[in-house]
Amino acid sequence: MSVHVFSNNVKVLRNRSLSLAVCSSSHYSTESSEPRVIKNPSLSQLKRGTGGRSSFNGVVATVFGATGLLGGNLINKLGKIGTQLIIPYRGDAYFIRELKLAGDLGQVLFQPYHLQDEESIRKAVKYSNVVINLVGRDWETKNFKFNDVHVEGARRIARISREMGVERLIHVSALNVDPLPAPIYLKKGSGFLASKKVGEQAVCDEFPDATIFRPSDIYGQGDRFLLMYSHAWRRSQQQVVLWKKGEQTVKQPVAVSDVAYGIVNAMLDHSTRGKIYQAVGPTPYMLSDLIDWIFAVLRRNKQFNFDYKRVGILESPQYLIKMWLTDKLCPSWPPGYVTSERFEREFVSDILDERLPTLEDLGVKLTKTEEHIPYELRFLRALQSYIDTIGEFENPAPPPAYIAPPKRTFT
Repeated sequence: MSVHVFSNNVKVLRNRSLSLAVCSSSHYSTESSEPRVIKNPSLSQLKRGTGGRSSFNGVVATVFGATGLLGGNLINKLGKIGTQLIIPYRGDAYFIRELKLAGDLGQVLFQPYHLQDEESIRKAVKYSNVVINLVGRDWETKNFKFNDVHVEGARRIARISREMGVERLIHVSALNVDPLPAPIYLKKGSGFLASKKVGEQAVCDEFPDATIFRPSDIYGQGDRFLLMYSHAWRRSQQQVVLWKKGEQTVKQPVAVSDVAYGIVNAMLDHSTRGKIYQAVGPTPYMLSDLIDWIFAVLRRNKQFNFDYKRVGILESPQYLIKMWLTDKLCPSWPPGYVTSERFEREFVSDILDERLPTLEDLGVKLTKTEEHIPYELRFLRALQSYIDTIGEFENPAPPPAYIAPPKRTFT
């Protein structure tokens, strides 16, 4: 039924555009009573309203991967500015029904699709002038490997978007894909990062004017960064296993809302065509300092009688068994994201290419990490049954910024 509603709404938009294009009586030809009609009217002619949620800003956007962490935030921001949204989805429609509330009545439409079904992708992008691809996988499953999603799937969406006349394509990749970092734990390095790099090239081959975003670790409600370190399967016996105790890794996590704002601003700015943006937070941290601070916020340090400590991988052979068990027995949804692939990617330092722009170049005011992460971790703190009074416990001091991030040579 959603498909029919979507088609009918688009027909109404097309009819409105034609009516807007019909000239008034003073423009009629003196020799014929037929009105002059502008052929192929653009969606910009349909703009209406003052620019808020109940307006239409002339953008019809198809957002692939809208059910993820970044997708939900992005849909909400697009709906607030009057964007008509087509949301392709897999599985049961009840899983994505909450997204309909992000826009005004009739502005958020759903379209079932499969990443390997070209006809369903064509239906999803047929009437759109903007396509945003957020589809990605953090681990491989028996149905979808990294190459299937990040390379072939991205290439298929880009090619079909070009063939259907889509004006703008925004593709989300990953930081640290160019050049690929040296292997740390796995012999071949991160398959995630390797496939993301090939996927970028595939998208650029099919859609040369695509805008690409390379985000670092994204944090927010329901993320796979903060929840990973606070998960019981990851912090068993109050030990956190890190490569070389996290003392040789630099991370620059970014708030999910900042990445979403950057995508919205890039969509509205046509000068961003063909550019690559690095989506990182305002401050780099040593991973060891960041983890110590996170566990202090979680109240899992010695102040609260928890014997927390960071250990190296060689000091905890049981963690190797955990990763092996998770890889073999839980491929569809690994608990605590304790996988060898995630372990490999976790200890790649976030190093920026100074030649590429960042979110700040898109006018995004970056969220301060040390101010926002405690809010996200509040519901995960230990000793939840104890209600402390204001000022009873001092807030943990934020981690120091890493002053001299390592330089990487680019060719």
